[in-house]
Amino acid sequence: MTMSSLMIMVIVGITVSLLVYGGNYISRDLAEKYRDTFTHTAKRNLSDMFLFIEPQKLFIANIIGMVVFFLFIWSYTGAVVLAIILVTIVAFLPPYFYKYLQNRRKKLFIKQLPDALNMICASMRSGSSLTNAIEAMVQEQDAPLSQEFSLFLREQRLGVDFNDGLSNMLERIPELDFKLVVSGMQISKEIGGNLAETLERLSDTLRRKLEMEGKIDALTGQGKMQGIVMTALPLFIGFILYHMEPTHMMRLFTEPMGWAVCAITAIMLYVGYTFIRKIVNIDV
Repeated sequence: MTMSSLMIMVIVGITVSLLVYGGNYISRDLAEKYRDTFTHTAKRNLSDMFLFIEPQKLFIANIIGMVVFFLFIWSYTGAVVLAIILVTIVAFLPPYFYKYLQNRRKKLFIKQLPDALNMICASMRSGSSLTNAIEAMVQEQDAPLSQEFSLFLREQRLGVDFNDGLSNMLERIPELDFKLVVSGMQISKEIGGNLAETLERLSDTLRRKLEMEGKIDALTGQGKMQGIVMTALPLFIGFILYHMEPTHMMRLFTEPMGWAVCAITAIMLYVGYTFIRKIVNIDV
């Protein structure tokens, strides 16, 4: 073995060692950042939704789920690259799932609000104070409205100012409809006036608005379904073709040109679905 060959082997060995060490360090750093981001996001979002689940246990369940999903895709398709891509996409989905849960919770809160305001109004007209009226309403209503107003009452008992308590609740439910209610209650509390009448008018306004939104949702339901069908149909056809011609379809997942086709298709489907959602979403 010549001296030059020995030097080349030494350089290659050092390079490989540095790459392995650097890759291990980078992967460990990325894993720690992902864990910290996941647990912090889970703790913040779950506490806002009154879901008391330990973020660490949720993170472990998330990792186990991704491993099982990776093994399933790999064993089903035989394409390691496809499995890695799909698992990477799944790893970034939790924030969107939290957002979906929060939006659903906010919509349910707003849907419960008119009846809750009517109950408060009726209690106040029968002689109860605002605090007692809210307590009676909380006992009759379901979550999430009862959870939010229960927290508001607990803050009141601990000495939090009335307006500050409403502002804290508005931060957790940042909806325009609820902002109108909070503003009306704060103004009536500061300058006086008939709060029961104000709440009754707000309840009637919100109820009419919800009825209008329901009619619009019914009219635009077909357009929303078209967007879902347009997005799902190519995926369904691809699934059928994979079972009919697995050899040819596997080229989409094992060759660079196939990866490019999949990426372009995904982008076009996303853009088309987004456009349809923008068209059929009408703000009242």
